[in-house]
Amino acid sequence: MSPLILKLILHSTWQTLEMVVASTALSVLLGLPLALFMIATGPQGLYRLPFAARLMGMVVDAVRAVPFIILLVLLIPVTRFIAGTSLGTEAAIVPLSIAGIPYFARIAEMALREVDSGLVDAVRAMGGTRMTIIRSVLIAEALPGLVTGVTVTLITMVGASAMAGVIGAGGLGDLAIRYGYQRFNTTVMFGVVVVLIIMVSLMQVIGNSLARWLKH
Repeated sequence: MSPLILKLILHSTWQTLEMVVASTALSVLLGLPLALFMIATGPQGLYRLPFAARLMGMVVDAVRAVPFIILLVLLIPVTRFIAGTSLGTEAAIVPLSIAGIPYFARIAEMALREVDSGLVDAVRAMGGTRMTIIRSVLIAEALPGLVTGVTVTLITMVGASAMAGVIGAGGLGDLAIRYGYQRFNTTVMFGVVVVLIIMVSLMQVIGNSLARWLKH
């Protein structure tokens, strides 16, 4: 592998990590409140507003139903408005985050639903406030599942960021398309695949280890 190709792969890897980490962070920061809202307003929730929970669930599912490649194109005006351009690594973070927020919200919702309702009832019987229950029971008890959800979201964002290379988002996907596919350079294609495998494997190992540690 030539020094030029190695430099391109390293640069593209950094761009991919930038997109993946930023979009996952935004997905967690905004997706977790959505999950808590759907749980808290559900039929057995702390606030019991079933209509609001169903409406939010419909919005989340509607966004999740749109294939990411179509979402990329649909969000070009929004991306230009927020980032000032529809091309580049920073611009790709916008559609990646919008796709990741409802995705993580559903994963977080499932993790929160697995919390023993007896714990919630016990804290409520002891005079715990709703916010105390959310913070100290729901989130605390669901933490291993939430960490697993973050891991899954990270890996999903890796694949989505590669797909974003189709519209010039930069990163490993863009490198594979422009230098690998269009120029028939199998060395670049092989290098990109190896880096993606290593990246995903490391994320999975770290995420699984952290989730196991939190369970203990």
